[in-house]
Amino acid sequence: MAVDTFIPEVWSARILEALQKAHVATALCNTDYQGEITKMGDTVHIGSIGDITVKDYTKNKDIDAPEDLNLTDTTLLIDSAKYFNFQVDDIDTVQAAGPLMDSASRNAAYQVADAVDKAIFAKMIAEGTDFKSGKATATALTASNAYEYLVALRTAMVKANVPAGTWEAAVPPEFTGLLLADDRFVKAGTDASEDRLQNGYVGKAAGFKIFETNNLSTNVIATYPGATAFAEQITEVNAYRPEKRFADAVKGLDVYGVKVVRPTAVIVGTVSF
Repeated sequence: MAVDTFIPEVWSARILEALQKAHVATALCNTDYQGEITKMGDTVHIGSIGDITVKDYTKNKDIDAPEDLNLTDTTLLIDSAKYFNFQVDDIDTVQAAGPLMDSASRNAAYQVADAVDKAIFAKMIAEGTDFKSGKATATALTASNAYEYLVALRTAMVKANVPAGTWEAAVPPEFTGLLLADDRFVKAGTDASEDRLQNGYVGKAAGFKIFETNNLSTNVIATYPGATAFAEQITEVNAYRPEKRFADAVKGLDVYGVKVVRPTAVIVGTVSF
């Protein structure tokens, strides 16, 4: 065999990771109930009180008896679950010469998070409040009116009595692109350190913290973290050797529940680009 025809095979110790998009939806939710669930089918009870009556006071006259608080019980049902189950053959492990199982585990965790991200947005869109022309009719956006659309969403948040300083908006990349073509957004600036800390965060405008996500395409969602309740628990992660394979396997189960508890504070716009 000629020397110049011998080409050795080299297996790299570096695994090419999959490209991963930002996960945003959980940042828009109230996640205070995370530690209160343990399994599929659990129910979290969320209490709230109604408005208290304020009355006129007249000097030297008795006031009315105290009114009973109007307590409302909202339930968050842990009714959804996602799982993964993969194996890495022993031969593949040797040939890869790198942390193949670790890389696969990270990818599995990412895929679960992505599925949950989509599910949260789907719930918000289904149970939120229509904005402008409603969910069935899209508003065409351009560089000249995208910022005005955001300002109109701001007005809707004010009318819904959502406290200023808590507003957040989730938008598709095309919407961000239109905003970046408008000086009013560009000049608003952003906190670079906060930008790096929050997944999908692109800046502030019209009173909103704006999050960009590839898990929205024709919807813009304006909300605040108290409007949607979310709880999640990874209940099982098991490493095992499949009986009929020479391989290492890992399976995991993630259970979660999503509920829009204040539909008037989840404002859903349908847009086109």
